[in-house]
Amino acid sequence: MPTKGLQLRSLVTSDNTLELSLQEVEFPQPGPDEVLVKMEAAPINPSDLALLIGPADMSTARVSGTPERPVVSADIPQSMMKMVEGRIGQSLAVGNEGAGTVIVAGESDAAQALMGKTVGVVGGEMYAQYRCVNIYQCLPLQEGTTAKEGASCFVNPLTSLGMVETMRMEDH
Repeated sequence: MPTKGLQLRSLVTSDNTLELSLQEVEFPQPGPDEVLVKMEAAPINPSDLALLIGPADMSTARVSGTPERPVVSADIPQSMMKMVEGRIGQSLAVGNEGAGTVIVAGESDAAQALMGKTVGVVGGEMYAQYRCVNIYQCLPLQEGTTAKEGASCFVNPLTSLGMVETMRMEDH
């Protein structure tokens, strides 16, 4: 079982710079009601963009680091720093949802039932090679559904449902 993997991180520095980088992170052995998912697909939703790049001016983007561990940096205009001042110096994991294959399952029957299955996953930190999550964060996909097809099974449908329900309540 893998115990480490790469994860996309977003960092705002005090010199008005956004840095996107791949960091190696450790993840735990799944508990009884948890599974380890090998992430295979993750969408970029508008809600992901706020954390991913925030107010950075991506026309200033530049690449450093190595081919294995690139770092993308971009300037944040001084007038926009107030929006992100609370996250200066914090390397934050990105990605609200995704999908992949369960490769390790905890000992509960419900976790074991997901072993080897392709699942949609919600819960943050999904722009990663692996993600250890509670079984309640997983949606088993129908046989033959690819991770790419199931990667947007939470945020986009719930946004659409919320919009329709709000429009109904407001008599639109």
